[in-house]
Amino acid sequence: MASKGQKFKIYSEELKAEVIKAKVELGHGYRYLSEKYEIPEGTINSWVYHYHQDSNRIVAKKRGRPKKEENIDYKERYEILKKFQEYLKEVDREKK
Repeated sequence: MASKGQKFKIYSEELKAEVIKAKVELGHGYRYLSEKYEIPEGTINSWVYHYHQDSNRIVAKKRGRPKKEENIDYKERYEILKKFQEYLKEVDREKK
């Protein structure tokens, strides 16, 4: 597990493609590739695993919640919230 503040090494997509090709097509072993490219065996293993899982796609999918790029009108949202609060007060009065 990653420790707090840990920086991860970022590998280029070209290097990933080259390593995956060497493993899948040429049949080189993880240890050989690890020593040749100076990349941990586990990292290469995960690249190859994801390559097979994602229909032979080298570039990984973006993970996490997608960011919304819309302009939010906060004044309009505030007015809607005020109306909703008034509605809740009316409903609460009717119950009593």
